Formats: sequence, C-alpha cells, structure tokens
Amino acid sequence: MPLSKLRDKIDAVDQQIIDLLAERLKLVGEVGEVKTEHGLPIYVPEREAAMLAKRRAEAESKGVPADLIEDILRRTMRESYASENETGFKTINPEMKRIVIIGGNGLLGKRFVEMFELSGYQVDILGRANWDQAEQICSKAGLVIVGSPIDVTEDIISQLTYLPEDCILADITSVKDGPLQAMLMAHKGPVVGLHPMFGPDISSFAKQVIVYCDGRGEDKYVWLIEQMKIWGSHLYNVQAPTHDESMTLIQALRHFTSFVYGVHLQGVDADLEQLLDLSSPIYRLELAMVGRLFAQEPALYADIILSQKGNLEMIKRYHQHFADAIEMLENADRDEFIKRFESVTDWMGDYSQLFLDESRVMLQQAHDKRHYEDK
Repeated sequence: MPLSKLRDKIDAVDQQIIDLLAERLKLVGEVGEVKTEHGLPIYVPEREAAMLAKRRAEAESKGVPADLIEDILRRTMRESYASENETGFKTINPEMKRIVIIGGNGLLGKRFVEMFELSGYQVDILGRANWDQAEQICSKAGLVIVGSPIDVTEDIISQLTYLPEDCILADITSVKDGPLQAMLMAHKGPVVGLHPMFGPDISSFAKQVIVYCDGRGEDKYVWLIEQMKIWGSHLYNVQAPTHDESMTLIQALRHFTSFVYGVHLQGVDADLEQLLDLSSPIYRLELAMVGRLFAQEPALYADIILSQKGNLEMIKRYHQHFADAIEMLENADRDEFIKRFESVTDWMGDYSQLFLDESRVMLQQAHDKRHYEDK
C-alpha cells in the first residue's frame, strides 16, 4: 500500500510534466511566429548555450543533477525546433522567381521542396515524368537545384544549357568537384555546390550542416546561404576538392567497412538477436550503424563508394593497414600493438577525450532505451 500511494504521486507529477511540456510547445509555436515575422533563425547557438548553463545551475541548486535537466531540455528543444517548422520562415529573397528542384520527388528533394515552400517560395518539381517540359519549366526559374542520383547528376547538368543567365544553378549531391565543374561548363550564370550532411529522416534543419562550395557569382546566391541559416542550418564553406577528400573518409570508407561487416555477418550466419542481447550499448550502436546501411537504398551507397577514383585508393590503403595489423596478430606481438595504439592516441591528442565524452552521452541514451523481455 505505501508503494502504491507513492506510485500514484509519481503518476501525478508525470502528468504535470506532460502538461508543462505541452505549454512549452505552445509557447515555442508563438516564438516561431515572432521569428518568422522578424526573419530570425530557428536556432541561435548563443541563446541555447546560455539557457542551458542557467538551467544547469538552477537544477544543481535544487539537488537535481545538471546532466539530467540538460538531457531533458535538449530532447525538448529538438522537438521544439521541429514544431517551429510549422510556422514557416521569413522569405529572404521575396523577388526570387520560381525555384525548380530536379529530383524533388526523391526523399531528400522533398525536404528542400518543403523548406522552400515554408519560406514562401514557389517551387516546381522536375523529374522523369515531366522531363520533356524541362526547358519550359526552367525558363521561369531563378534557382534550379539538381537533386538527382549521383550516377546521372553530371549528365543531367550537361543538359541544362538553356537556363536563364541570371538563374542560380546548384546541386545537392554528396560529391562536389565533378558536379561543380559540370555546372560551370553548362551554365554561364551563378553556380554553387551544396551538400546537406544529413539524410531525409531528420525532423528539423536546425543544427544540421550544409556544405557549400563557391562556383561563380557568390553575390547572387548569398541570399540562398542566408535562407538556409534561417532554417537553423550551419553553413560550412569549403573548396570542392577538399570536400571530396574529406568525404572519402567520412562517407565512402565508412560505408564500405559497414558493407563488408554486414557481408561478413551474413557469411558466418550470425545470430543477430543473440548478438543484440549480449552487446553493450557501444556494440549495439555499431550493429545499428551496419543495420541502418542495409535498411536503405543500395544504389545510393554503391554510387557514393564508386563516385570517385580516390575512394578506391583510400579503401586499398585501409586494406593494407588491416593486413599489417593481421600480421602483427599472427606474430602475437603484444608490445607492437600497444606501441601502435599509443601512437594513434598521441596523434589524436585532445580529440580522444572529446570523442570519449561525446560517446558516453550517446551510449547512456542508447542504454536508457533498452528494453528487456523475459524469455
């Protein structure tokens, strides 16, 4: 009976928490309207950092762990950013003509269609079904964004020789140098390469990184960069060749190793259910990353991995490091293993501790969601 009464009180407090969260989301909606009216970005890092610091101090003064309140607020803010989408965004360039998104029916293309429409722009979608009308549709465009699959992007771009000279031509593929050069060749007007560093399953553009590579006529597309900042995105400027070199490590190599790991699991007919049951959060997340890869479109990852020659060269270098490490194991050279381990630790410097701290938070969140059932 005492336990039952205490649980009833906890249920009542939980209900109050739900009511307060509902009120907070309502206020967020009103904040979104004000931001839209005044053209303010959905995400302001300084405001968020100051608010979290204040709440952490307030929590500690009341005996509540600071990390607990920060976890709650960060999760709440993520939902808040998504809610602010519903109020729309200020139109940075109200004089802009129609926006055409080639591949706007694709998953990522649809997100950009949605965001531009929420920002007050008129958007046309161009795809296979209406490609015979491409020249007519693009003749009214002030911005054309190519969001086609990587393997046909440059071919699509090469056909866009009829764009109005003042039209901005952009792409949103994960490879930048080839498409950027193709755009500069096909079009005489403003050109910019974009790479959204996220997938279509995001709830908000807030805090999402969008890379942009300058091509031509930067002053003509500066409004586009500012518009994406209003959405809450972080815009990162980099040269196209440098971008592609980084993507070799960030995307191609990691996707390939996940692919091989999945192939290996299938080859040994691993019991995935048992692996999950026995895995700590870190290994569960690693399995999740492999599973995430195989839950998506295979052509996309084939194109990313095969998109540039440098990817293969880097994968071969990785393979050689694997071979060297295997030789070390065959020789049972424990001292050499420790030496190499410490060498990499020294090379990483302070990033080792940063990665440890960040992963600890993610692992705790993954552990909190774990649910056990009696068997």
